[in-house]
Amino acid sequence: MTLEQNDRRNKELAIIPKYEFYMEYMLEIVLLKLPRTEKYSIGTEFKSVMYDTLKDIIFIEKIVPKERLYYLNKIDANLNVQRILLRIMKKNKWIDEKRFNYVMNTLIREVGSILGGLIKYYAKNNTK
Repeated sequence: MTLEQNDRRNKELAIIPKYEFYMEYMLEIVLLKLPRTEKYSIGTEFKSVMYDTLKDIIFIEKIVPKERLYYLNKIDANLNVQRILLRIMKKNKWIDEKRFNYVMNTLIREVGSILGGLIKYYAKNNTK
């Protein structure tokens, strides 16, 4: 295994605990505190997108490298949906500014930067 392949593999594995921590935080700190009416609408939608994203993240290392770019882009799209839902929650004051900034600027940013590196790697090496 080359150094570049080893680095990519470490990034693939590093995204799992980062995303898992993000999910735990969202479930315990944010989604449980939503108003009752929103828990069953935007909260349910948010959880559904989070779980789908986790499944795709876990699936990444199970498929052949040629197909990984598709799933990485799917994960990226799901992260964008989560960002939009978070902005809606903030706009409606269902999540406070401090938690919103922590989630967007720390948790999602960490996952997004790992994901961005993987997308660049597979976009560059997918032509082989």
